[in-house]
Amino acid sequence: MSAPTFTTLVSRWYQENARDLPWRAPDVSPWAILVSEVMLQQTPVVRVVPAWQAWLARWPEPAALAADTPAEAIRMWGRLGYPRRAVRLRECAVAIVQRHGGRVPDRLDHLLALPGIGTYTARAVAAFAYGQRHPVVDTNVRRVVARAVAGEPDAGPVTRPADLVATEELLPAEPAAAALASAAFMELGAVVCTARAPRCAGCPAESVCAWRASGQPAPAGPTRRPQRYAGTDRQVRGLLLGVLREATGPVPRQRLDQVWADDVQRSRALAALVQDGLVEPADDSSFRLTGDTPTPAT
Repeated sequence: MSAPTFTTLVSRWYQENARDLPWRAPDVSPWAILVSEVMLQQTPVVRVVPAWQAWLARWPEPAALAADTPAEAIRMWGRLGYPRRAVRLRECAVAIVQRHGGRVPDRLDHLLALPGIGTYTARAVAAFAYGQRHPVVDTNVRRVVARAVAGEPDAGPVTRPADLVATEELLPAEPAAAALASAAFMELGAVVCTARAPRCAGCPAESVCAWRASGQPAPAGPTRRPQRYAGTDRQVRGLLLGVLREATGPVPRQRLDQVWADDVQRSRALAALVQDGLVEPADDSSFRLTGDTPTPAT
């Protein structure tokens, strides 16, 4: 298979069929793109769009978020899931202000050095905000490359250095074209080359796909089941955080005790929230969101 042929086919398809997502608008700032990439981790697009719009309306620049409290970041995060991302995003904003004068850096090494910004997010910002040539590899891209190039049904559970190399080999030499291709690979995996029900008949690269040519072999290992949520510590943490997020001041422990009947699990979940930096004791018998300031008396 010719790599340029595959990349050209997918890039052309993307230019004609890409979803109209707000962070893809040509005038969107690097900060807005960074926020979108953090929010999109393990979260469906339909839930991210309104949260992203509200976040940027309140904190359009890193300096605005850096000047606010961690508690307000947690509140604005709402029920988006994995709320530690809100705290890390604020820490990232503080670092951007302190190290880069409030401007999201365009160098990959500087992006990688920001709090909460890993291999994927740093490369995504460099590519999508600054039009640079970097392999942007998430679960969708790994699956697309594994199928189209290697003929494998999936790429395994974790990203490996080999995944970055394989993806980079598909990128055009010209940076803007490479950034477009990175977005195209991701879009293809999200809406066509999906994990469970790939729409091969509608794939722009069907004619050059190695997996399709090999008869679409099924994965050799066991299929991963969706993680259970009901009854887990994660659910209890969410319930506790919901009470604290809606409060205007410290919440007595007795109020939190009403959230979940199992004392051991509830205590474990509350301790985890404190350890993650989302919640802090206000005194011996109450808790609040980290950095929350008391509401002035009227």
